[in-house]
Amino acid sequence: MTEEKNKECIFCKIIKKEIAAEILYEDDDMMVIKDIRPKARIHLLVMPKKHIRNFNEIGEEDREMLGKMMYKIKEIAKDKGIDESGYKIVINTNKEGGQIIYHLHIHILGGEPLMGVV
Repeated sequence: MTEEKNKECIFCKIIKKEIAAEILYEDDDMMVIKDIRPKARIHLLVMPKKHIRNFNEIGEEDREMLGKMMYKIKEIAKDKGIDESGYKIVINTNKEGGQIIYHLHIHILGGEPLMGVV
């Protein structure tokens, strides 16, 4: 994706703090925010600061960052008190996979029974 298209990405704008969001965690590689249209009592989004269009565009150079993101999800689940009761992590990829915003992000859903929530 070109730099021009990245400027239009809502998640890139949130990362640059051009658009407000409820940020729960941030470091040099990632950001965790509350989803503005939650599908569960707890619905968070974990996204890399690097613009990666979707899961298919992950590069070899992204392996360490993605591992760090997955480990952070485990910590967040514990912090939110859903590690024992259970939670879902979801990555939507492309249109038929349910992707709406084309910036890789991982949904964390929990805090209630999630049967039927994808």
